[in-house]
Amino acid sequence: MTERARDRTRLVGLGLSALFVVLAGKGGYLAISSAPARAHSVAKVEAPARADIVDRNGELLATSVTAYSLVANPKLIWDAGDVARSLKSVLPDLDTDDLTLSLSNEAREFVYVKRGLTPRQRKAVFDLGLEGLRFEEESRRAYPRGTLAGHLLGYTNVDGKGIGGIEYAMDERLKAGGEPLRLTIDNGVQSAVESELTAAAAEHDIQGGTAILMDAQSGEVRAMASWPPLDANRARDLKMDDTARLNRATGAVYELGSVFKPFTVAAALEAGAIKPTDLFDVQTPMDIRGYEIHDLHPIRGPANAARIISESSNLGTVHINAALGPRRQKAFLEGLGLMERAPIELAGSARPILPERFDDLSAATVSYGHGIAVTPMAFLSGFSAFANGGERARPTLVVDDARKSAPVRVMSALTADMVNVMMREAVVNGTGKRADVAGYGVAGKTGTAEKPVPGGYDDTRNVTSFAAIFPYDRPQYALIVTLDEPKAGAERGDTAALNAAPTAGRIIERVAPLLGLAPHFEGVRPAGAELRSASDERSSL
Repeated sequence: MTERARDRTRLVGLGLSALFVVLAGKGGYLAISSAPARAHSVAKVEAPARADIVDRNGELLATSVTAYSLVANPKLIWDAGDVARSLKSVLPDLDTDDLTLSLSNEAREFVYVKRGLTPRQRKAVFDLGLEGLRFEEESRRAYPRGTLAGHLLGYTNVDGKGIGGIEYAMDERLKAGGEPLRLTIDNGVQSAVESELTAAAAEHDIQGGTAILMDAQSGEVRAMASWPPLDANRARDLKMDDTARLNRATGAVYELGSVFKPFTVAAALEAGAIKPTDLFDVQTPMDIRGYEIHDLHPIRGPANAARIISESSNLGTVHINAALGPRRQKAFLEGLGLMERAPIELAGSARPILPERFDDLSAATVSYGHGIAVTPMAFLSGFSAFANGGERARPTLVVDDARKSAPVRVMSALTADMVNVMMREAVVNGTGKRADVAGYGVAGKTGTAEKPVPGGYDDTRNVTSFAAIFPYDRPQYALIVTLDEPKAGAERGDTAALNAAPTAGRIIERVAPLLGLAPHFEGVRPAGAELRSASDERSSL
């Protein structure tokens, strides 16, 4: 064979070798791309891990865990009906007809079959060995403490985006990952508050309720509970009208009744409109433009401001407010923050319902907590000034010094002290007796408000509250308990003195030691007359 022939042979051999390489590569590509895919592969979706949420002590409240979603490529499925029926056998909540339709759409290459599979479900699907399916690894939110602080925490949607509570309010911060988000609440204190609210719900058969505990000096909320409770792990499964969705601490507005009376007295004292020694006629009904204001159970003789608060006289409060006047009353309520939504991190903070105008009649009813509806959080924010020398700190749920603002002075320390003395009397000898706790000197006020209905008020449905500061001799904390429609019964009543006040007392008794407060005994508590609650009812108009 000539040299030229050998060269031609070599060239042909090289060409054939190159061709075989190309064909082999093409065959491998086709094998990978067109062979029926089995549900054995896992694709991982890369994204920063959502930051954990912890309480003030670093105890875990919310975290992210690995979950799997089942997805399909309809182009790789030979018999969509058969695949749908097979999946239905291990995932019974699937709709076979809808799934068959989705898996038959060969114009698509990606279809979610089911998201958030449990490990057991994933294995069951894996064992089927069906074509055109795969698993995607995702991150899902988990709340290891169940209902604890459920409304406060909120929850995320299926894609991990916050859609409620702190998860929504701090979504950008949490999505960025990094260090855990530290909340101001204490798990132990939160648990105690929720436990007592649940006990009150069972005892008084309430429609709903809330309790909020706040450090009045820093504005940090130490506990926020709403009933019925919410399990953030199952929140997405609740119907939109389920009452457990509502955070009554910040998302519901109420006419809170007589808990407003300390505000009226404080405003009048601060303005110099009255003195603590002034006496008022609390027996003769007052007529305002054809509406008669009176107490259902009048106090005997003239009464000073302390007695008006202690025995919860609506008539006496209206006399005090008349000396103050609507203009100064409104300005004081604005300073307390009650004319706007509570400045808290939660997006669901509701706006108040205010009188159309502050005339003599609306000013009179607002003075004892009717005709104005606010959230318990907004109320507590203003009320906390009594525990902070007359200054109102902005409430917060996040431990972050950069988020804190300077407190706002709404009254002098002297005025706050004078009203605190009156509220202490209301607990020792007045309508709030059942809230007292030995060693902690509770000062506070009951409030029983009939629920508004078209054309007036329903005297068979009440909202009851007890607002308190403690310890009385060194105030630091403010608390409100609000119960929606407590039921009367043989051993219970539907006034605040008989339900909200004792609930608040039990909460304080449990949480005070957890807050590091040592008991301080003032001496033997004075023996009072039989508990009086009727004077805490709403006066008729």
